[in-house]
Amino acid sequence: MAKFFPIGQVMGFVFSLVLTAIALLVYFTDMSFQTGIIVLLVTAFLQAGLQFMVFMHAGETEDKWGIYSQIVYGFGLVIITVLGTLLILVWDM
Repeated sequence: MAKFFPIGQVMGFVFSLVLTAIALLVYFTDMSFQTGIIVLLVTAFLQAGLQFMVFMHAGETEDKWGIYSQIVYGFGLVIITVLGTLLILVWDM
């Protein structure tokens, strides 16, 4: 019966709740702006990685490195898009 219990999904869910609680601490504590942004960014990227690995089963296929490379490529495009938008619209360059 133990082999049918989804311990990976349960632990992923618990870790997801912990990351959400850490992100909520930014709101409820008196952190500086820079510290709060860093904590939120780290927890957001960890949460996204956790969602891909555990709940979307990204590592359970034969071509898992192809899927991982596409995820990294997608994150790269997101970072380029956000930084480009900030560069043009906010920083006025």
